[in-house]
Amino acid sequence: MQVVCAACASANRVADGRDPREAKCGRCHAKLFAGAPAEVTGDGLERRRRQNQGVATLVDVWAPWCGPCKMMAPQFAAAAARLAPEVQLVKLNSDAEQRAAAELNIRSIPTMILISGGQEIARSSGAMSADQIVQWTRQALGKAPAAA
Repeated sequence: MQVVCAACASANRVADGRDPREAKCGRCHAKLFAGAPAEVTGDGLERRRRQNQGVATLVDVWAPWCGPCKMMAPQFAAAAARLAPEVQLVKLNSDAEQRAAAELNIRSIPTMILISGGQEIARSSGAMSADQIVQWTRQALGKAPAAA
C-alpha cells in the first residue's frame, strides 16, 4: 500500500502485514490515517490520484457559503474514521480551487468523487449522512455495506 500523507503530502509505503491505522509518515511523522478528512489543494488531490495505491480516495467538493456542505461536513468527518484504512477522505474547497473544480466537472455542491487506481469510479451530489456515505462508498468499491 502507498499513501500520501495528509499533513505533508509525502508518499509513504505501508508494509504488508502492518496495520495502516498505526502507520506514520516517514517525513513528518503524522499518522497516515488520522480518522479525519484532510483539506487538499488541486495539486494535492492530483498527487493522491497518481500516488495512492491500495487505498481509494473520497473527495468532498464543497464551498464555505454552501448550507448543505456545512451540514454534511461533520457527517463526512464521521465517515472518515469508519472508512479508514480502505479509503482516505479529503476535502476540496471549490471556491479556493476553482481550476481543480472545473477539471473535475463540478456542477453542484456538495459533490463526492470516489477515486481508485487513479480513476474516478463513482460520483454523487447532495448531502448525505455518515451512514449513507459509508454505504455508498463501500457499494461503489464493490463491497457489502457494513452494519451501522
